[in-house]
Amino acid sequence: MNFRSYKKLIYYLLAFLGIFLFLVFNLLEFELRSSDGKIDNLSDAFWYSIVTLTTVGYGDLVPTSTGGRAIGYVLIFLSLGVYGLLIGQISTIMANIKEHKKLGMYGTDFEDHIVVIGWTQFGKTVIDQLIKAGRKVAIVTRNREYIDLLKELYQERTLFVLYSDYENFELLEKVNIRKSNTVFINLSDDTEKLVYILNLKKEYEGLNYTVTLENSNLKQTFLSAGVTHAISQNEIASRLLASYMFEPDVALFSEEILAYPTTDEDYDIKQFKVMDNNQYIGQEYDKVFFELKKSENVILMGLVRIEEVNRVLYKNPSDNFKIKADDYLIMMMNQRTQKTIKKIFGLEEGV
Repeated sequence: MNFRSYKKLIYYLLAFLGIFLFLVFNLLEFELRSSDGKIDNLSDAFWYSIVTLTTVGYGDLVPTSTGGRAIGYVLIFLSLGVYGLLIGQISTIMANIKEHKKLGMYGTDFEDHIVVIGWTQFGKTVIDQLIKAGRKVAIVTRNREYIDLLKELYQERTLFVLYSDYENFELLEKVNIRKSNTVFINLSDDTEKLVYILNLKKEYEGLNYTVTLENSNLKQTFLSAGVTHAISQNEIASRLLASYMFEPDVALFSEEILAYPTTDEDYDIKQFKVMDNNQYIGQEYDKVFFELKKSENVILMGLVRIEEVNRVLYKNPSDNFKIKADDYLIMMMNQRTQKTIKKIFGLEEGV
């Protein structure tokens, strides 16, 4: 309810109170004039009026005068209006609560989740993969008609929807954006994405941004603006298409390995962070490679090391390359083996 609605409700309550007091005092006056009237003081007049208005009607006090009975009839009819008003207000409040919850106005407690700004069909395919991978997603959309669709497509425990104008940066607190893992800017064109990121960075510091680009020439511009990952859709698609033309088996392997596995036997590429208590710290790459392959049938393909502020990818490094804490091991494994790897590394996959 907004301020105008509250103001209107207060006026109604004051008007009702005035009418009620007018009836109570007139009831007392009529009954005092009656020779056999039982309502002979203000307390009794209030008692009778309240129990009549609330339809309790104990019957211990009844007016005997014609005027008193007339007021009794008025109170009975008023009781219908009071209950109608009360039920109506409760229904309105409940409807408002339900609507506000549906639109995301009460916020979410998601943490380490993915925030998606904008909803498109391409965004849906990305979100589907994220949810299959066990990640929670918060979507911000300015199109009211998408809300019901999103509620039907996904479960509340995995996806939160906020209906908001994209420029309302304060409302982004509802999606717990400060504690998100990544913000995926899924707007219509590259220029709009760049402007939005620059404006958002003024409000929130330290966020990770991911964008897809129509124009691959703008990749460096986005990276210079502070975007963590800028991916060209056309560039990826063209590489895969070209691969199908001269090395179709490699292309098929790449496509299948990138897709999220649906059974325990399906293979996928995962990355796991090496924590301080990890058993592989200080070991040489080739020894870890053979140990993982022999014991878990996992193929170690490379690792990522944070050097200063950059993430440096080492693809199949030399045998004597030693693994350090905070490295990310990149491995190919099936779903069944992943459960074992989680126990070994003591954490979920990802960053």
